[in-house]
Amino acid sequence: MTKGFDWTHLRAFLATADAGSLSAAARDLGLTQPTVGRQVAALEEELQLALFERTPRTMTLTDAGRDLLVEARKMGEAAARINVIAQGRTQGLDGTIRVTASDMMSAYVLPDTLLTLRGLAPRLRIDVIAANDIRDILKREADIAIRHVRPTEPDLIARKIGDSSAHLYASKSYVAARGLPATVADLKDHDFISMSDDDMYIAAMAEYGIPVSPANLRSGSTSGITTWELMRKGFGIFPMSDHIGDQFDDAVRLLDGVTDLSFPVWLVTHRELHTSKRIRLVFDLLADMLSDT
Repeated sequence: MTKGFDWTHLRAFLATADAGSLSAAARDLGLTQPTVGRQVAALEEELQLALFERTPRTMTLTDAGRDLLVEARKMGEAAARINVIAQGRTQGLDGTIRVTASDMMSAYVLPDTLLTLRGLAPRLRIDVIAANDIRDILKREADIAIRHVRPTEPDLIARKIGDSSAHLYASKSYVAARGLPATVADLKDHDFISMSDDDMYIAAMAEYGIPVSPANLRSGSTSGITTWELMRKGFGIFPMSDHIGDQFDDAVRLLDGVTDLSFPVWLVTHRELHTSKRIRLVFDLLADMLSDT
């Protein structure tokens, strides 16, 4: 960008590209249509590029506009992150917020994230509810939840913060005793560790083409941490997010590039709680930090 670049011009460009017209962009930004039009025109003048093809009612991106849009979105996301972090440092957050997540995420992902959050809001207390069942935010058992399934309740707000990559893992001792599977078909002869519901587990693995039958499930637990420890002791194979699995030197990632798994990560809160400045800020901070895991 040139030296005289103005962020308000880029914001007007993004809003117009998303809305498809100056009038709709003006409503979204809380500005007048002429103001947004001047800001877009100023950006075009600055860049010496035509970013939109104009008709009386619509604004259609040119090829140059579409190219700029990709980079502009990245800049917009970066600016939003800076703003969230700055707010966290200046608004003096205090009180208690309850965050619920699976026991695995609570133990192996959240501590680093919450330590960063403590640096931004040292007076804020965060209680972690480690639970593999879905805590009912509607009953206020938690203020913010981290889930792998998008909730359908109309009173909840959910933001997808990414897709976590995952693979099958086994312990070095298991691989030494049973061998390293070279193909997906080899998995039929291996032991798997179940997590709670066998039928759901088998169905989930089948979606990724991984053959698991009841005969393969030789152990299991309703506790994620216990399941992971069973894997580390050599009881069998278990799927795990790479962010967690790669923290352990005794865990071996299996069939890398062949059985690549993933699961969505959603951040959820109650619609009413989202109007709380404190919870909204923590929600945004967690979304920002967890999107990098």
